[in-house]
Amino acid sequence: MMDPISRRRFLKHAAGAAIGGAVVSAAPFLLGKTQRLPLGIQLYTVRDLMAKDLYGTLRDVAAAGFQEVEAAGYFGRTAAQFKQAVEVQGLRCVSAHHSLADLLAKQDELIQYGHELGIKYLICAAPRAKDPSSKTLTLDDWKWDFEQFNKIGEKTRAAGIQFGYHNHVGEFKTLDGVLVYDELLRQTDAKLVTMEMDCGWVVVAGFQPVEYLKKYPNRYTLLHVKDVVMKPGSEPRSTELGRGSVDYAPIFAAAKHVQHYFYEQEEFDMPPVEAIRISVAYLKESGF
Repeated sequence: MMDPISRRRFLKHAAGAAIGGAVVSAAPFLLGKTQRLPLGIQLYTVRDLMAKDLYGTLRDVAAAGFQEVEAAGYFGRTAAQFKQAVEVQGLRCVSAHHSLADLLAKQDELIQYGHELGIKYLICAAPRAKDPSSKTLTLDDWKWDFEQFNKIGEKTRAAGIQFGYHNHVGEFKTLDGVLVYDELLRQTDAKLVTMEMDCGWVVVAGFQPVEYLKKYPNRYTLLHVKDVVMKPGSEPRSTELGRGSVDYAPIFAAAKHVQHYFYEQEEFDMPPVEAIRISVAYLKESGF
């Protein structure tokens, strides 16, 4: 299971390289819309392959049936180079992930990069403590993060990009009697900070995505569609769609305002390209 610290390190390394270089039975009713959304994938799914062969991996992603991608690092390419690599395969990069540490350190550069890339969303996928040396976030640290999200959201909005936040499990801790995720929703401005719900992590944390989608329907414009095997006595493990424990039928039915979704898988028992083909086939067979 990919932990938030691992993702934070990955995002920091990949973004730094870029700047330095420059279940679904209800799918026919997806999001309550008559027109289905394009198939999307979070490129963290194929991160190791991207690092070795960017163009070939994007070709495989397109061949599998995906139309939209969400970046998790740019692998040393300039915005123009990365955009060309994506678009030559007929793909659209509509979103990108960065850690808060990188967003604070290279905010203007990353926003400019995203603007040149043509993304619609810039997503924070890893929080940080106010003191960068601290590995544990207090409630005060989280509240400081929420202030930063609002500030960054103002800057991205001026550049024509919507800022957002992607959850893991840590947001569902209760600190000083406060559920962090609820405080996140309360203290961030809905106009400046949208939410990308990672459904798999919400379920692993012991909560129900449907409850949040129904209670805060206008806060969610993106979803991470992730399946997870959850067995007593074992750590949760990411798997191909349809082979885990997440029931997506009610989730899709409740996600009426979502505009983009991205399949993501973090662990594999087979070559990743084979795994993504299985997930796409499952989605298509289900009428996704």
